[in-house]
Amino acid sequence: MKQTISEFLIGLLFGLGLVLSGMTDPGKVKGFLDIFGSWDPSLALVMAGAIVVGFLAFTIAKKRTTSFLGSELHLPTSNQIDKPLVIGAVLFGAGWGLAGFCPGPVIVSFAAGQTKAIFFLVMMIIGMWIFERFSNGFSNKNHQ
Repeated sequence: MKQTISEFLIGLLFGLGLVLSGMTDPGKVKGFLDIFGSWDPSLALVMAGAIVVGFLAFTIAKKRTTSFLGSELHLPTSNQIDKPLVIGAVLFGAGWGLAGFCPGPVIVSFAAGQTKAIFFLVMMIIGMWIFERFSNGFSNKNHQ
């Protein structure tokens, strides 16, 4: 129960951060990506903050064998940049650029009742299903 409450509170904090930073507004995201037009650099600060928090969290996690609540930690062991990673990054970037959503913010936007997030979320789920259906465990062999 303690684990579930902790996960809920962390997810709530993450979602609140996405809303406050403007990451759930596709217009704001597209403005950030429009470097040759009316560029809005404000999301660079959000990304820089996320990188700092992630760096600190992984630095602490690498020194531990369990989470703060006692669960076993499963950290990535591969640092290889391979074809699936590059293709995935390109697809992620294209989807983000075209729609102005990425996975975390689209779930928050959907939960907040933004109807424009429904189509993206449905297509994202279908894409994940197609990958799982046809990848034959390729990702699991190379990225453990």
